[in-house]
Amino acid sequence: MKVGYQRVSSEGQNLDRQELGTDVERIFAEKVSAKNSDRAALQEMIAFVRDGDEVVVFSIDRLARDLRDLQSIIQTLNDKGVRISFLSERLTFSADADDAFAKLQLQLMGAFAEFERRIIRKRQAEGVAKAKERGAYKGRQATIDARQVKALMSDGLSPTQIARQLGISRQSVYRLSAA
Repeated sequence: MKVGYQRVSSEGQNLDRQELGTDVERIFAEKVSAKNSDRAALQEMIAFVRDGDEVVVFSIDRLARDLRDLQSIIQTLNDKGVRISFLSERLTFSADADDAFAKLQLQLMGAFAEFERRIIRKRQAEGVAKAKERGAYKGRQATIDARQVKALMSDGLSPTQIARQLGISRQSVYRLSAA
């Protein structure tokens, strides 16, 4: 069976760019950052595939952003007898193939993906620091009304009751009531 895996980093993005072909029988897709190794669709896909299956991924960076994570996922799939193909890089890995050049390319591509992620995070932090210096960065807009939390506290509701009523965590209630 041919299985596809698609991932984008956020809800605002779409998966359309990651064309996997018409012969893919089932696609596991998610909208979550690759920095999280605990991705539901990825874990479901790994549990679903069986010996002889093939997993198709649009590109290496859609599967993992960390070289160790990438190697671990590929090894896990290969140990199950599952082949994995990356369409953009034109690389395929399976337990029975010992292609030294493909492994070298995987190492290089994985290292570049990890490097790119670190550079992006560094640039983002620098941009935020400069914006703070100019007074242009105010941080994320509050999504919880602190006045409402304090009003409910003064009405005698417990943090648990407030959290349930407002659909927020108790930790948020404690943080806002202390502020």
